[in-house]
Amino acid sequence: MIAIVLAGGYAKRLQSITKDIPKPLLKVAGKPIISYIFDRLNRIEDIQRIIISTNLRFEEQFKEWLSSNPRRTAEIISDRSHSDEDKPGALASLASITANMDEDCLITAGDNLFTSSLTSMIQEFKARRLPTIALHDIKDEELAKQYSTVMLDKEGRITNFVEKPKEPKTTLIGTCIYVLPKQTLPRLRECTSRSDHCDNMGKFIEWLHKREPVHGHILEGHWWDIGTPDQYLIADQTLKDSTFREKHFERALKSSVPTSG
Repeated sequence: MIAIVLAGGYAKRLQSITKDIPKPLLKVAGKPIISYIFDRLNRIEDIQRIIISTNLRFEEQFKEWLSSNPRRTAEIISDRSHSDEDKPGALASLASITANMDEDCLITAGDNLFTSSLTSMIQEFKARRLPTIALHDIKDEELAKQYSTVMLDKEGRITNFVEKPKEPKTTLIGTCIYVLPKQTLPRLRECTSRSDHCDNMGKFIEWLHKREPVHGHILEGHWWDIGTPDQYLIADQTLKDSTFREKHFERALKSSVPTSG
């Protein structure tokens, strides 16, 4: 299995906090967001290779982050953009990276910050061999309007997926954490060729679940989308609490058992 961390954005909504640092390298409680993600990825034995998908503007910063810890290993693939105006978009970049792949892929946005282990999600995927998306109950209808709302049947299959609904029917939302089997990867290119939503992974899942079964896996614990200054500050203040970190990060990592397969 290959893990791909999407880190090609230019953080336009976080300009008041940063202009020159990519979101995944922003520090939350003194630690870059991407470091929390790698902590999770490194607990999954099925993952044999990690790719960071970024751009030419931030490529060197990710190389420096990797070189700062010799235990981190990843390949960096950059699109040809230097600004938000000329970037291809997350979906288009992902379609390009996976064009010749013949392996299952775990895909996560580099600005996802979550406390849950991904072990059980991988186990569910291996049992079904179907596209799987991580879900989170945000418990706030107004906040749900900013995301993709998801409804499931009793088997966990997605029956309804709406990007940024005006009137949410649920507070269960999709996160940008997916596991795609190798047979589904060509769908990325198919969707890109038919859609103008090349920077919207949520639109891809909305499109995909109408064409083949897609299952949802509800994450335990906490999840933040570091997309706005408010969300960033909330996450930063929460994780500065050492008791919270010990309970939801350090202890969870120590007790997590790596998957194998």
